[in-house]
Amino acid sequence: MSYPRRNAVTQRFTLGAPRNILVTSDGTTVLFCRSRAADDPVNCLWSIDTATGEERLLVDPVELLDGGGEMTAAERARRERAREAGGGIVTYAAHSDHHLIAFALNGRLFLTNHVSGDTRELDAVAGAYDPRISPDGTKVAYHAKAGLHVTQISSDTSDHDTSDRDTRDRDTRVGGTVVIATDPDQNPNVSWGAAEFVAAEEMGRSRGFWWSPDSDALLVARVDTSDVETWHISEPVMPNQQPRAIPYPAAGTANADVTLFVIGLDGTSTKVDWRLISGTTVDETTTDESTVENAADGDTVEFEYLANASWTSGSGITLTVQTRDQRTLALLDVNPATGSVTQAHRQTDPGWVELVSGGHRRFKGRSITVADDHATDTRRIFIEDTPITPPDLQVRGVARVSADRITFTATTDATQVHVWQCALDGSQLTALTNTDGVHRFTGNETCWAITSANMDDTRSTTTVHRAAAPGQTITIDTITERPDLDYSVSFHRTTDRALNTALVVPADHDGSPLPVLLDPYGGPHALRVQHARSAFSASQWFADQGFAVVVTDGAGTPARGPAFEQQICGDLATQVLTDQIDALHDLADRHVGLLDLERVAVRGWSFGGYLAALAVLRRPDVFHAGVAGAPVTDWRLYDTHYTERYLGHPDTDPDHYDTTDLCAMAGSLERPLMLIHGLADDNVVAAHTFQLSRALLEAGRPHEVLPLSGVSHMTPQESVAENLLLLQVAFIRRSLGMHVA
Repeated sequence: MSYPRRNAVTQRFTLGAPRNILVTSDGTTVLFCRSRAADDPVNCLWSIDTATGEERLLVDPVELLDGGGEMTAAERARRERAREAGGGIVTYAAHSDHHLIAFALNGRLFLTNHVSGDTRELDAVAGAYDPRISPDGTKVAYHAKAGLHVTQISSDTSDHDTSDRDTRDRDTRVGGTVVIATDPDQNPNVSWGAAEFVAAEEMGRSRGFWWSPDSDALLVARVDTSDVETWHISEPVMPNQQPRAIPYPAAGTANADVTLFVIGLDGTSTKVDWRLISGTTVDETTTDESTVENAADGDTVEFEYLANASWTSGSGITLTVQTRDQRTLALLDVNPATGSVTQAHRQTDPGWVELVSGGHRRFKGRSITVADDHATDTRRIFIEDTPITPPDLQVRGVARVSADRITFTATTDATQVHVWQCALDGSQLTALTNTDGVHRFTGNETCWAITSANMDDTRSTTTVHRAAAPGQTITIDTITERPDLDYSVSFHRTTDRALNTALVVPADHDGSPLPVLLDPYGGPHALRVQHARSAFSASQWFADQGFAVVVTDGAGTPARGPAFEQQICGDLATQVLTDQIDALHDLADRHVGLLDLERVAVRGWSFGGYLAALAVLRRPDVFHAGVAGAPVTDWRLYDTHYTERYLGHPDTDPDHYDTTDLCAMAGSLERPLMLIHGLADDNVVAAHTFQLSRALLEAGRPHEVLPLSGVSHMTPQESVAENLLLLQVAFIRRSLGMHVA
């Protein structure tokens, strides 16, 4: 079977890999999801006994559901935000002390005991998703039908007191479940307990409720999208079907209104005014004037975004919040009894404050944050205002904070990511991984799992380690399929900017000139040039079609320190494109006669699609063809949190949007350009491609448009994923004057 076909049916050779790994607090069990085969998209739930290494199948969704039911729209949206193409069980909540695991499938709620192996369905409202087990192990809260619900784990749920109700109909019985929060007027724009679009898409916050440590209350987000623009996603091949209406907060427009309440199971409710900072030492000169409207006298409405929340026994309620311009981040302590808020920590940056995974939290009364130290051009871990990681170590994320140490991932060379630990005072810095590759950590001090990828194999490896048995490891089986490719990838530091660049050529190539294909992503947060063979499978296949493939991580990517990332402030185009061109020419100078600069194409998806279209529009002297998949073409059509971070607000910084607008460049198109877009894409909506296509047509510039009916931003459908590769390579070969089979 061909590579394009196998790439499609194996979801880019990821099916069969263990995912969503969780180590129980006592270290006796590791839980994870994995499908049964390399071409099976349905993930089952598994466990491993860390003492014996015995692997056990806990739940097979096919057997559990007996083929019944369909995934709900809410769950599909949640998976789209997480870029999760797999089916079956892909998320779950576990309670180690009570051996419980809760998960939702097709809108139904289930509970598994990972010791006994028993699984049963819980009484729940139809459409349930995102279940969370209470700390005392007696209840499960979940979101359904725009409301937050709680069901008892005990089979007897008849003892709930339903006498205390308020205007949101809390404690109303629905079957055997209790409604904790719902809108009394059934306003379709209001939901309780779910994350809004930009939180899930851009901030890494996929949830909207948190249990109290005593299990008698929940912190709940109320999301009102009434002021958010309504956009419509249509299905042109089914003209009798109503378009899907979505609230989309485009740059410069209103965000969802997110409010927080502490809601007791006894029916009490306390509002948390997290946006109102009154009587603090806030420097009012830093306050964005656009955020102060509707504030009461003496109050300052400063924060626009709820980036994260937590409720722990040690630190209480902690909120991570941002101003709309994202130049200020604060950690707020909340009094759950009164809803009053105290600012515990404040962080500012002239560019933006980066939201780093796990990187902003309160721990035993202290603020632990990841911040950019511009004096050393390093992203470092701080306790209060003191850095505890060295200035040559770029922190990528914080995995765990314990009483005596912090476990985190970091880079000294961005082509590799390692796991590190240090004491809370910054001493005893230790690397937990030292082999070439990209490594991830999950677990605790008694037991932990490390997942590693490298250039020796396309399969990642997950090993389980126990403190009680140093040197002894258990390997979790990975059954992903290996592509039938011979890899020929070399790594380079190109230009005087030392850009991380990979060159991929056909295996056993004789050194004769090859047409060139640039295959970057090129945008913020993502790195393509890493020591992980799986990252180069598609690039190697393109190389085997007769190309020298070039991949470069340039300005704006986390390939260097904060200054390198912030070079895109106000301009997502110029330095980004310049780095790609300079790296290309540097490689051509190093490999004389190998790269045919008279035949250069570029392809990309999402930000990479923007970069591909930008390349052929701005620099036709360098690029002779482009394939732009799901490209942003006008940044005014992309969301607030992402776009305004880099370009500012379109009302105050219109030039930043004008100079990066591809539609304004349409008249300069001289080269073949293929635009590809999924019509069901609710992240980069298809209007981007159609607006550029209209501008090109009005300018009299020929181009190709490939609309993908029913396809989202992920393109998960097998036939689509397979043929997209074939159509792209055919277009590129034809455009460069190469033979097309």
